[in-house]
Amino acid sequence: MTATSATAARVRTRTGGPEDDGPKIVEHVMGWTLVVVVAMLVAQLGLL
Repeated sequence: MTATSATAARVRTRTGGPEDDGPKIVEHVMGWTLVVVVAMLVAQLGLL
């Protein structure tokens, strides 16, 4: 194993997806907010 391949194996490439670290509570609150908004929209439009 060369030095370059050893370094490449340790470095994780970022692809633009969600970060692994950070406040998970914000993600949960935003998700539930979206659920509530969609439910209100469905009820308001009479689709339920």
